Amino acid sequence: MFTTFRSDLKLKAKDLRKNMTLAEKKLWYEFLKNLPENFLRQKPIGNYIVDFYCSKKQLVIELDGESHFVEKIVFSDKERTEFLTQKCGLKVIRFLNDDVFKESSFVKGGF
Repeated sequence: MFTTFRSDLKLKAKDLRKNMTLAEKKLWYEFLKNLPENFLRQKPIGNYIVDFYCSKKQLVIELDGESHFVEKIVFSDKERTEFLTQKCGLKVIRFLNDDVFKESSFVKGGF
């Protein structure tokens, strides 16, 4: 399902796990970490590193900050989502960082 293993992405993912954004930390420590489904942080998939991945649910969760509103990034996010959904068969959910801080209730229903 996923393309060839890339050791450079594995190292970058490890660094990203050590340096999570505040929104990623909040979502991870206050919700995802404690779910019965196993989520991975900063998982390399193809040529991308996704924020959170659950293999059991075939689910990717992405958190988007302000930089994701720049036209170039919007296009890149679209290509990324198309790869993950069409080539890998995954479901992708995107949340704005602000939503994680303003409303934690959006995750209380679970996945």
